[in-house]
Amino acid sequence: MPVTNFNHPDPYKYQTGFDSYHETEAVEGALPIGQNSPQKAPYGLYAEKLSGTAFTAPRHENKQTWVYRILPAAAHENFTVEHADSYHMRMTTETHKLHHIPNQLRWNPFDLDEKVDWVHGLHLIAGSGDPTQKQGLGILMYAAGKDMGKEAFYSADGDFLIVPQHGVLDIQTELGRIILRPNEICVIPRGVRYRVTLPDGPVRGYICELYQGHYQLPELGPIGSNCLANARDFQAPVAAFDDEEESEYKLYSKFNNTLFAARQNHTPFDIVAWHGNYYPFKYDLGRFNVIGSISFDHPDPSIFTVLTAPSDHVGTAVADFVIFPPRWLVAEGTFRPPWYHRNTMSEFMGLISGDYDAKVGGGFKPAGASLHNVMSAHGPDSGAFEGASNAELKPQKVGDGSMAFMFESAHMVGVSEWGLKTCQKVQPEYNEHSWKPLKRHFVNPNKKA
Repeated sequence: MPVTNFNHPDPYKYQTGFDSYHETEAVEGALPIGQNSPQKAPYGLYAEKLSGTAFTAPRHENKQTWVYRILPAAAHENFTVEHADSYHMRMTTETHKLHHIPNQLRWNPFDLDEKVDWVHGLHLIAGSGDPTQKQGLGILMYAAGKDMGKEAFYSADGDFLIVPQHGVLDIQTELGRIILRPNEICVIPRGVRYRVTLPDGPVRGYICELYQGHYQLPELGPIGSNCLANARDFQAPVAAFDDEEESEYKLYSKFNNTLFAARQNHTPFDIVAWHGNYYPFKYDLGRFNVIGSISFDHPDPSIFTVLTAPSDHVGTAVADFVIFPPRWLVAEGTFRPPWYHRNTMSEFMGLISGDYDAKVGGGFKPAGASLHNVMSAHGPDSGAFEGASNAELKPQKVGDGSMAFMFESAHMVGVSEWGLKTCQKVQPEYNEHSWKPLKRHFVNPNKKA
């Protein structure tokens, strides 16, 4: 599998730039000039504001978009709980229903599921916090094999960071359309409605749902103004709408990890024009500009951060999205794989393709995952340690054909019942296979023969 999608055809149009103010209209003249909410919007459209932050949030944090649509989003019947027991059971982040354990965990590849659509193919693996308080995050797997029909879905709980591992997602959002493939990511903000169809069959992947704040580019500090993920490489959709006189739609809402549904007699995808800075976007991971040491020792893995969601404590994230793409290692006199460590952050890793260079034993596979929770010790397995300790330290390309990633969080995350037991993917001997074979190499100079 290629690690860049530069040359893949894409049927949709995009605007470029991260966190930029965009404006777009599918019909010329649909955007009002000089006024957001005129007495009569052009073409008989309704003006509506979509706010991702409080109205009074500081200007540099404020997220809002004005949309001009055929009918307001409020025009639907009452929501009622849909499949309450089964959906809530597999999605809840309620503390007493999560398993908080210090063990290192690793999962075999998660199954595809051709029987369900996007909405019903979401499963919480781990999480922390409370969406009602806008605190914390949820880590999910998705697996689906059916198109959504005349339906739309949104999460009131948080922003979805979608990381495909298998298959193509055709995502029709209110603000335009996005095609998403493995080695690309997409963020769909809280409240934005969308529908997912599957042009190439079943899909599978990972999601980090952010209950708190929004994803942003990390500060670069001494790195300077370039490298890592560049703002110009992010893509936002352009306005595209359906014009249906009478059409029955079902609208799903993920609200406090419970699934609700409502009926409406018109399409949700009727926004003819919009302007603002609150919108879905995608990014090709092949465009990430990796940096590293060119002398000795390791820079911290934070240099691989694509997106971050800061907490209230400076320098500490609710969630970081970190990738480990193909890259050159040139450091002299240095043990090159990640060092053994215990971290105050929780680390959930997934593998999109290939082999991760710090796990050579074959237990960490594409569509699988691992979790090293707060202060759980981890590092290279015994095979990786022995190989790296005795390798010739010449310039070396690692990760060819591979893409691993990490959701890192300051939260201690609990594992769901589905993630720990129901999915039946946990490797019971992960610890024993990875670190028990490590050999003692210490030679005590003070010990008599």
